[in-house]
Amino acid sequence: MANEAIIVELLGNKGDPIRYSCADGTAIPKGTVMELETPRSVIPMSAAGKPFAGYAASEKVANDGQTSIAVYTNCIVLLRCGTTQCEIGQFVITEAAVNTIKLGATLDFETAWTLGRAMETIAIGHDGLVRTLVV
Repeated sequence: MANEAIIVELLGNKGDPIRYSCADGTAIPKGTVMELETPRSVIPMSAAGKPFAGYAASEKVANDGQTSIAVYTNCIVLLRCGTTQCEIGQFVITEAAVNTIKLGATLDFETAWTLGRAMETIAIGHDGLVRTLVV
């Protein structure tokens, strides 16, 4: 997988990790943008417009017998901007299954698609800081 989030700073209680169930057969690199599923489980983000759970706090090796993973929900991360420039102070959302982001639309915050707020203007194809707080 490419463009995993780089955790720059953990906020709150060491990033306020939440543990979710996950499939044993799934490989998850540290920093992967995670999608929330029912019941209380996560998968690597599969597409744009999916509910955001947080960022994988550690690597999960496929078929290692582990069926849970912690995700950081309160942190500052470095993410790659995809096809639309991300403006400082604006909400950003996942763009696709490759861990890139784009500028969010007005109602994305209400749909749980938002990864956080851009802490700087991020040009297309460049990395920039995003403040994440999953609520």
